[in-house]
Amino acid sequence: MHIMEGYLPPMWCAIWYILSGIVVGYGIIKINQLLKEMPEVKPLLAVAGAYMFVLSSLKLPSVTGSCSHPCGNGLSAVLFGVPITAVLATIVLLFQALLLAHGGLTTLGANIFSMGVMGPLAGVIVWKLLKGKINSTWAVMLAAIAADWMTYITTSIQLTLAFPGEDPVRTLMVFLSIFAVTQIPLAIAEGLLTAVLWDKIKELRPDLLLKLGVIDESEVPHYTQAMDTGGAE
Repeated sequence: MHIMEGYLPPMWCAIWYILSGIVVGYGIIKINQLLKEMPEVKPLLAVAGAYMFVLSSLKLPSVTGSCSHPCGNGLSAVLFGVPITAVLATIVLLFQALLLAHGGLTTLGANIFSMGVMGPLAGVIVWKLLKGKINSTWAVMLAAIAADWMTYITTSIQLTLAFPGEDPVRTLMVFLSIFAVTQIPLAIAEGLLTAVLWDKIKELRPDLLLKLGVIDESEVPHYTQAMDTGGAE
């Protein structure tokens, strides 16, 4: 998904920077508000960012100017929403561009928009549609898969807009079909891994998930019973 340095025309670099910058700016405000209200979520915020960094660093060659990899953006999207995830994605992508030659600075805005905005938006939509209807573990797994796939759909659109060819629709289908070979199984694997991590967080720090409002007390009966009796088990 990372579009490499110098690959996009300057006009598109500027457009994606502007669109991403709006969301990231709002995300910085949201992070400041969150940390003032709930400073205890700092470790969880760090886990979400680290998860995104590690997974999105595992790249495979793909279409010209880009690559395939898990994204790790679904977990943060579920926990903190799109704007905060956009900030985490910016940090992740900036470090990868500077230290790993993964992506680039001129294409940073485009990469943020795909991995930090549109992918997380799809994850949040799936999560909200499923929340309360199925177990949260299944819901977060499907949200992570949706976030991954939407990230690559967005990248395909970005590449098509920059290099439409004679038939833009056909060009888009080519980009999507090439990404699909690796991204369909990678996204499913990422969803399963995200579900495992989610269960571990729910086991160790259900209090944070309850405060964030992403689960209700019915999902952690042992914890809430222990709190009612004066101490966690």
